[in-house]
Amino acid sequence: MRGPIIIGKSVNIGPSSEIKQSIILDNSAVAHFNYIGNSIIGNNVNFEAGSISANHYNERTDKNIFVIYNDEIISTNCNKFGSLVGDDSRIGANAVLSPGTILEKKSIVKRLELIEQVKEEDDRLN
Repeated sequence: MRGPIIIGKSVNIGPSSEIKQSIILDNSAVAHFNYIGNSIIGNNVNFEAGSISANHYNERTDKNIFVIYNDEIISTNCNKFGSLVGDDSRIGANAVLSPGTILEKKSIVKRLELIEQVKEEDDRLN
């Protein structure tokens, strides 16, 4: 745990998980071997084992993180920004939410799936 962290009621955090500067709302579960960085996790969200909410683009030259909202790409003006995960969402085992991922309520991310909403070469960035 690396704060500040806000954890709601009845939240389960499994062994060998790391939570960094995040908010996790009521009745959510973060199984074992997870990483949640600089994120807001809604109510009743389940992260299966090994899933990640990444908060930094190590591989990019431009570290600024963008989000997509209403089909518009918006700069966060920061290089550490995780995910916003809507209530009742399910994140499968070993799935990765890339920095800036926004998931609507009741989203399902399959096991081993990579969610990358804004790619560095996206024409909308220019």
